[in-house]
Amino acid sequence: MSHVRVLNPNTSEPMTAAVLAAARAVARPGTVVTASHSTGAPATVETHVDEVFGAAGVLTQVEQGERDGVDGYVIACFGDTGLPAARERATGPVVGMTEAALQAAALLAHRFTVITMPPRTRAMTDRVVATLGLTHRCTVRAVDVSVAAIETGAGPAFDAFVLEARAALAADAAEAVVLGCAGLTELVGSLTDALGVPVVDGVAAATTAVEGLLAQGLTTSRASTWAAPDASPTTSEVWR
Repeated sequence: MSHVRVLNPNTSEPMTAAVLAAARAVARPGTVVTASHSTGAPATVETHVDEVFGAAGVLTQVEQGERDGVDGYVIACFGDTGLPAARERATGPVVGMTEAALQAAALLAHRFTVITMPPRTRAMTDRVVATLGLTHRCTVRAVDVSVAAIETGAGPAFDAFVLEARAALAADAAEAVVLGCAGLTELVGSLTDALGVPVVDGVAAATTAVEGLLAQGLTTSRASTWAAPDASPTTSEVWR
């Protein structure tokens, strides 16, 4: 039995509940899935300043997860806030929802689009797309909807996502759509019906990716880049 924990870099309890439900919906029987969120971090991660504090919150959650015996982690924030540091700190594998969603989409379609929110967060997605070498296959679009607007449900964003996705299918030759924000799982079915192409949710993709790595007995390489830091302080010690 594996224990996977979903990490929410912001402080929103409704968003944490939403990503937990999304992960549990796709997890295999026998996998224990829990979730946690930051404390003292921003309510949403929509700016570079938000990302800094959110990343510190992710590290705090990983440190707690290690004490709890968690086997693997999902970072539930588009842009994969705090991912490299979490990989250094965690014993087991850590998968960001952005990289998982992009890699899943690359298996399903030659060209695809990410629709993120709000527009200023496009740079966070661009960063992951470039890191994965997918700029020639992926376009990044955005809708002018705040993360706070979907905190208690993604329904208000549906029309905006349909319009932007249809534009991507027509103008960008996109063949699949990646939802560029945590907590949008409830839109997957309705958007798939409306668009007729695969629609990928990153939390679901990352959860199954972590399970797959654990099933193979794989975890983060310690050869160099993500080697565990030597005697580095914990976030609780830094922020005390």
